[in-house]
Amino acid sequence: MKQFLTLKDHVYNYIAEQITNGTLKPNEKINEGIISKTLNISRTPVREALIQLSAEGLLENTPRKGFVIKQMDINEAAEIYEIIGLLDGLAAELACPLLTKKDFKDLNFYIESMTLAIESENFEMYYKCQKDFHNVYLNHCPNENLVNLQEQLKKKFLRHTYTGDNIETIKSILFSTNDEHKEIFSLLSNNKGKEANEFLKNVHWAPEKANLESL
Repeated sequence: MKQFLTLKDHVYNYIAEQITNGTLKPNEKINEGIISKTLNISRTPVREALIQLSAEGLLENTPRKGFVIKQMDINEAAEIYEIIGLLDGLAAELACPLLTKKDFKDLNFYIESMTLAIESENFEMYYKCQKDFHNVYLNHCPNENLVNLQEQLKKKFLRHTYTGDNIETIKSILFSTNDEHKEIFSLLSNNKGKEANEFLKNVHWAPEKANLESL
């Protein structure tokens, strides 16, 4: 059944997309009036969406300024990476014996698609494919609370594009990350769930890689 979206949900998604594509930047004030006018809705669902985004740690509600896009500190990002690594690794280990031949074909497809996306500098497509890659095993994880907690933490990293002056550096980093996806695929396809857990925790989500969020 398709989930019904409330007006608040639509506003939430709209603001999230504005952050994702870089239209709204860190420390920038959210103009409730403009959003209300753009979406042709009252300010009530706008305010509700802003409160939710603030509760999730994506916005800050500051006195006399209102809601602003939160600038994530590198230390906070590293701490979140460490937690996600623990959760993602355990999810992969629990899901490993439940994966099917089709799942492994899908994992391989997403790896190849990420390679093409990097080569063509289509970084938005890269992000989508890497999300789909991880979702293959997350969708099989029998612990729903674990997956939900992980997804909640990932929401803190709303910007899903990679920008910078040196495109070749970004491509090199993403190619290296995709090599990690290949290792995850190899471990899972050989039913090495415990090893996949350790790799995701200690390598793929290593806290020192949190600076990728500021590319």
